[in-house]
Amino acid sequence: MDTNTKIGWIGSGVMGTSMYKHLLNAGFRGSVFSRTKSKAQPLLDSGAQWADSPMEVAGNSDIVFSIVGYPADVQEVYFGDKGLFKDALKGSILVDMTTTSPSIAKEIYNTAKLKGIYTLDAPVSGGDVGARNATLSIMAGGDREVFDRVLPLFNILGKNIQYHGPAGSGQHTKMCNQIMVAATMIGACESILYGYKAGLDLEVMLQSISKGAAACWTLDNLAPRMLKHDFEPGFFVEHFVKDMGIVLDEAKKMNLVLPGLSLVHQFYIAVNSMGYQKKGTQALLLALAKLSNISYK
Repeated sequence: MDTNTKIGWIGSGVMGTSMYKHLLNAGFRGSVFSRTKSKAQPLLDSGAQWADSPMEVAGNSDIVFSIVGYPADVQEVYFGDKGLFKDALKGSILVDMTTTSPSIAKEIYNTAKLKGIYTLDAPVSGGDVGARNATLSIMAGGDREVFDRVLPLFNILGKNIQYHGPAGSGQHTKMCNQIMVAATMIGACESILYGYKAGLDLEVMLQSISKGAAACWTLDNLAPRMLKHDFEPGFFVEHFVKDMGIVLDEAKKMNLVLPGLSLVHQFYIAVNSMGYQKKGTQALLLALAKLSNISYK
């Protein structure tokens, strides 16, 4: 893709900053908007131009990426008084990488189609590590030809990029991802607590189980943080609670029962109530430790 293509960006959080920086480092230029301008400073230092609203980003961009927090934020970014749809260029592409509901992705797609604009829903997995290292998994929904046009940019951001079908399919795939993450997270936390109570050397224990049938991304990337009592976010607890809520809502529409996810969701609500909503998802360990009256040190 020609680096003269103007790439706009909405959102400069834990993941968005690293992601847009990769595109800037690849030679692309464009404007950025974030609710807190100071958080966008690293991007401004890397050559991005500041925009005062999503609308302003849209008016100056051939392709706009967004990655924000909640479904309500996505609605505001796209449909608000100063949203992307107010000034998006005909023929431009809007790519939402936020984890949000499939219904919102379809609403964005249908609205854009009436305006001669193209869209993709393309949520990601891999956390802050994947964003920094450009190794994200990217799950895309929308028109195949639009996906093919954006693929060179996705290849700058990630290593596992898949097209899943029409609008909303990327979000549905991310819901599958979050169900699996919930299961592996509680398994990792309970394993560490069991090893702790059994008096094991936890680092040696993890070396053993992470190379066998228990091997998973959570053990490789988040379990070591738990051992170091590092509960800072790669992915916020409050955002994971939001994601699990979306999954459960979608499952209800399908008459699908997900008892495992429902249980983990309740545990994470407890993590929220303990005041850890801004911590990383690995803070589940603290809530589970409290249930067994364990002082994890």
